[in-house]
Amino acid sequence: MALSGKHTFGSIGETRVTFVEKGVDENRRNFLKELLEHNGFEVITEEETRKSNEDPQLYSVGVTDMVFNPTIWVFERKLKTLDGHKVTQDYWNQKTQSTNPHYWNNGEK
Repeated sequence: MALSGKHTFGSIGETRVTFVEKGVDENRRNFLKELLEHNGFEVITEEETRKSNEDPQLYSVGVTDMVFNPTIWVFERKLKTLDGHKVTQDYWNQKTQSTNPHYWNNGEK
């Protein structure tokens, strides 16, 4: 799920959350959980229901901060990586470990 600007709310268990992403695999869930907890958020995850046992297990990731919007936090450069750099869109989307350029790739590799 790419940064969309939409702010979606709901519940995971009995807890009201702002959904960060839905339908993510275990690797993405772990990445988001570690990054968001490092930035001081309480993260709650939930296994989504599979249609069959052959389908991969997907997860919903949410935070208890009801005003959190990932798009705003990434583009306003409020999130920090584990080593203290500002999170970029490509870093958030796990396209790169580099935090340059700051918002987008200007055609540079």
